Amino acid sequence: QVQLVESGGGLVQAGGFLRLSCAASGSIFSINDMGWYRQAPGKQRELVATITSGGSTNYGDSVKGRFTISKDNAKNTVYLQMNSLKPEDTAVYYCRARTTRPYWGQGTQVTVSS
Repeated sequence: QVQLVESGGGLVQAGGFLRLSCAASGSIFSINDMGWYRQAPGKQRELVATITSGGSTNYGDSVKGRFTISKDNAKNTVYLQMNSLKPEDTAVYYCRARTTRPYWGQGTQVTVSS
C-alpha cells in the first residue's frame, strides 16, 4: 500500500506560480514512477507530468516549458513547480504513484484567475 498526501494548491493570478508537493508513505520502495494529473470540471483527467524512479520525466503538451516535476528521494516527495499559470490550468490536481497498480492522492485545487 502507498499513501499520498498533496499540498500547495490555491488561488493565483494568471502569470503567477505555485508549487505542489506530494509526500508518499507506505511501500515506497515498490513505486516505479510518480506523477501529477489534473481534472477540470466537465473534462477527463489528463496527464500533467510524470517522473520515474530513475529520474526520467514526461510532460503533457499543454504544460511543457512552464511546469517542472522533480523529486526528493530523502523526503519521499515529488514536486510540481508551475510557472506562467493560465486560467486554463484551473483544475483539481492529483498525485499518482504507480507500483503494480496506481495509487491516487485526494487532490488539491488550483485556481488561476484572469
